[in-house]
Amino acid sequence: MGNDAIDEVPVAGDSIRLGQFLKLANLIDSGAEAKGVLADGLVRVNDEVETRRGRQLTAGDVVEIGGMAVRVVDA
Repeated sequence: MGNDAIDEVPVAGDSIRLGQFLKLANLIDSGAEAKGVLADGLVRVNDEVETRRGRQLTAGDVVEIGGMAVRVVDA
């Protein structure tokens, strides 16, 4: 793994939808932007391309976009 620079974003509850998390983590500015980056295959979850805005993320999942990686953690 070797990437110690992964930011962690705390999430309340058991899970959060990918579209919401992208905004919460300040990886995108709007829901419309989420739709575009997902449709273009620019988002990876746990090192796999993800195109579903409604994908449920839980603690430990790592979301990557544009060379930035953010880990979901419990609040």
